[in-house]
Amino acid sequence: MCDTIVATQKATADGSVILAKNSDREANEAQLLKYIAKRSWGNDTTVQCTYATIPQVKETNEIFISKPFWMWGCEMGANTHGLAIGNEAVFTKEPYEKKGLLGMDLIRLSLERCKNAYDALMLTTELIEQYGQGGNAGMAHKLFYHNSFIFADSSCAYVLETANRHWVAIKVDGIRSISNGLTIEEEFTFASKGIEDYALKKGYLKKGDIFNFKKCFSDTLYTYFSRCADRQLRTTACASKNSGTITPQSMFALLRDHGNDDMQLPPDKTSMGSVCMHASLLPTRPSQSVAAFVAHLRDNIPAFWATGSSGTCTSVFMPFYLIGKDIDYFPAKETSTYSPESYWWIHEKIHRYAIFKWDYFQKTIAPSIISIENEFMMKENELFKKKNTATQKYFDFSKLCVEKVLMLNEKWEKELKSAPYSNTKLSFTLFWNSQTKKAMIPL
Repeated sequence: MCDTIVATQKATADGSVILAKNSDREANEAQLLKYIAKRSWGNDTTVQCTYATIPQVKETNEIFISKPFWMWGCEMGANTHGLAIGNEAVFTKEPYEKKGLLGMDLIRLSLERCKNAYDALMLTTELIEQYGQGGNAGMAHKLFYHNSFIFADSSCAYVLETANRHWVAIKVDGIRSISNGLTIEEEFTFASKGIEDYALKKGYLKKGDIFNFKKCFSDTLYTYFSRCADRQLRTTACASKNSGTITPQSMFALLRDHGNDDMQLPPDKTSMGSVCMHASLLPTRPSQSVAAFVAHLRDNIPAFWATGSSGTCTSVFMPFYLIGKDIDYFPAKETSTYSPESYWWIHEKIHRYAIFKWDYFQKTIAPSIISIENEFMMKENELFKKKNTATQKYFDFSKLCVEKVLMLNEKWEKELKSAPYSNTKLSFTLFWNSQTKKAMIPL
């Protein structure tokens, strides 16, 4: 389960477009930050996506993505043209293809092939109409779903919602949030051909009624239990409070939200309705926020802030830039169990200490995380205000930020290891003890 939100020019402090997403997946499902350089391909080549093989294009863009370690596609990402995309699982009445394109494949294909949000919207709808959506999107547990997307660039954003090969899309004006349910109803900007006739034929729409995409195509049961309505209301409300003054930092805070205005609830007291989600046995919540991403889509040198780690409330957002240089400069190794060669797993030790030593973490380390992000943001703003086009300066700054976070992780791990435990629910403790054993994390 995930949440994606976008703020267009009139809602942000600097008149830019800002896209933010928490990726919620299985607790041990490492999600890696991956840089992929621009590349030319030969004629008549193909690309093997997670399950489907499709024709390759002659040239693919330079991209920066956050991807589950085991699949070809990505949960979120951006490209060198300043296009950023995030997706959501949605549950509909339409069938799931056994070997179609995953929503994550569609994001990567659009980032590799498109220059702006409109082109990405058009390509994605073309691909789902041709190949359908499907294949198991779960790592250890089977999970089939369709997808909604937000496509954003420096000038505009679109929401696309789908029911396999059928779809509607709307242009965003201000703030728009999507979660794990359909949200587009009677008003939309684009739609797949003959969608109303199809809905009538299938019995989703009664003759004489006004076509409502959400009402016609949504699977009510799965949508209800995902608690998506609660999360979408929360993200929209939080963003709306800052409308006109939204910054990347306010998006960081939104993605860390535990659903309480007065204080940050302990992880064991959160739920499927929390934006920053923490998995547990009871009440059943299999999903965990395993990575977060905020794209600050300025006209000149956009900044991509990513955690590359699980537990958004315990993570540091670091700045990255797509400037023709390889930004794979911190540990990343594709693995399903603990590896000291992977930043995701390095931080996971901190995350798993923090959720059981929450009082200490909140008082001591959480303020340090905000402080270091404020420092990064201040220096980033200074760099950008100088209108510096020397991309090496951005590269060096980004690398220094990552190196500093790696050093802080070592320090915080030592502190948390000796810190006192907080009282936590038994079901929460049992769940995480089991996951830690499976992942062979040396705590």
